[in-house]
Amino acid sequence: MFHLIFGLPCLYVIVRVLWPLPWPFALKACVAILLLVASQYHLWSRLSSGSVFSPEFPRVLVILFNWAFGAIFLLAAMQVALDVVALASKLMPGGGWSIPAAGRYAEAGLAMLLSAVAVVQAVRVPPLKDVTVEIENLPPAFEGYTLLQLTDLHLSRLFPARWAREVVARSNALGVDLIVITGDLIDGSLAARRADVEPLRDLRARDGVWLIPGNHEYFFAYAAWMRHYAELGLAVLANRHTVLKRGDDALVLAGVTDLSAAHAGQPAHDLDAALAGAPARAPILLLDHQPRDAAKAAAKGVALQLSGHTHGGMVVGLDRLVARANGGFVSGAYAVGGMTLYVNNGTALWPGFALRLGPPSELTRITLRAGVRPLAP
Repeated sequence: MFHLIFGLPCLYVIVRVLWPLPWPFALKACVAILLLVASQYHLWSRLSSGSVFSPEFPRVLVILFNWAFGAIFLLAAMQVALDVVALASKLMPGGGWSIPAAGRYAEAGLAMLLSAVAVVQAVRVPPLKDVTVEIENLPPAFEGYTLLQLTDLHLSRLFPARWAREVVARSNALGVDLIVITGDLIDGSLAARRADVEPLRDLRARDGVWLIPGNHEYFFAYAAWMRHYAELGLAVLANRHTVLKRGDDALVLAGVTDLSAAHAGQPAHDLDAALAGAPARAPILLLDHQPRDAAKAAAKGVALQLSGHTHGGMVVGLDRLVARANGGFVSGAYAVGGMTLYVNNGTALWPGFALRLGPPSELTRITLRAGVRPLAP
């Protein structure tokens, strides 16, 4: 069913864009076959590795598949819009507008160009984004405290070791106090990704590098990955917290497992366990991969929640659907019941849909300032 759903836009393109063109039958048939092959990218990914989440092809082929898949997706959306206009014209007096061949060539060219731009935006090492968050009763020693949020790295054939090394180099150059990684570090087995995650060993910050699992960690031998992250010097916050100290002042850094954890037979998402025993007056910074439970965190007195998972919605328009699946949260800062929620667009994204048109990837440096906690709208 999964592969059939992704094949439907391709069939629409073949019937409504390709077949009306004045081309020889053999040429149209060949192009139709190529389109069908491209539309089944996720099937070929599953056959290559056993999982649609880990395409084990050469990087250039993964890029080409994403470009072709994206072009089909965008062309189908454009053709639907044109068909609606053509249908509406037939209802108008003297109407009956039809789409000329030149229009089909133009929309196909535009779709291919936009898809190329979207793939380039997706695979680049992201630019720095600075965010300031005001926290009520922030201890004086933590005024101006900086942390770097990385999330959704999806290290894979598309985001390999050399890409990870550049991310690490840019991260370390910022000299932040703390680095946090809010899940979905990998796409693939430990055997396949060992070299790609190795650069993360070199991440450095005064108060360490802390991470939580995302939903993708549960697709690939969760326990083995958690052990390996620890071996890389990355501290895992799975339903627990640590206390960051500056003299007598303190901040609580807490992390929870993903909302999908229980379905994978792993310890369920448990905010109460993560906060158990935390100093009563210290502001709480929570790492939670998915943003949709933000209201529950706010009710527990969390000052700042950092999440990822949504990739910012990836494409303008599609972001509205992504928001609906994530409690209305998709990108940027939100005031939730007196808590600040920051939903990161992602350092990278899933190689099965590596397209960005609008919401950019980001290296997110967050500076904490004393202030009044935000009021929910």
